[in-house]
Amino acid sequence: MHIEPGLVDGGKIWLSYVTAAGAGGYALKLAFDAARERGLVSLAARSIATTALVFSFFEVLPHHPVGVSEVHLILGSTLFLIFGAAPAAIGLALGLLVQGLFFAPFDLPQYGMNVTTLLVPLFALSAVARRVIAPNTPYVELKYRQALVLSTTYQAGIVGWVAFWALYGQGVSVDSLASVATFGGAYMLVILLEPLVDLAVLGAAKALHGLKGSPLFERRLYDAA
Repeated sequence: MHIEPGLVDGGKIWLSYVTAAGAGGYALKLAFDAARERGLVSLAARSIATTALVFSFFEVLPHHPVGVSEVHLILGSTLFLIFGAAPAAIGLALGLLVQGLFFAPFDLPQYGMNVTTLLVPLFALSAVARRVIAPNTPYVELKYRQALVLSTTYQAGIVGWVAFWALYGQGVSVDSLASVATFGGAYMLVILLEPLVDLAVLGAAKALHGLKGSPLFERRLYDAA
């Protein structure tokens, strides 16, 4: 979902700084709450894991330019379920930053847009999870329908933000709408695949029940809320 350079020019890019600051501020709030609940060491360990995974998602997994952006298999819902909201947010932000600093410096001017596009849908996913997952259900017991709702929420949020940046930067035209539609259509493949990945990873976690209580994983993975 990398926003293409030049899609939003210098006179408009200020908005990305505002949205990124808001998303970053909320991520810090989640991090503070997570550190208070599980300890700073647990938060740091989970954040290092998510950062490494996000970086590998961007650099190793297939990604293709489509329409106004790129299609990536980001696995935001998987990160949320296994590591928790705060580590997922930190990993998404830092993994994207590491990629930009060392492998794609041309993406750095778009960092505010990209990090907003990654984080705000994660926050929406977290809110939806509280509604579709019963309080007494550990994440390893999720069904396909619930995983699909979480994945759809996250990926639809990404498509929505990419569409916003494209139309904000280029205006509403036949060409811009067609590019957004092409990008959104390509992301349907991710929406179909990600719930299967979620269930596979959760199934592996369920089999490895000895990991219950580990500070490296989200507590809700095994324990009911």
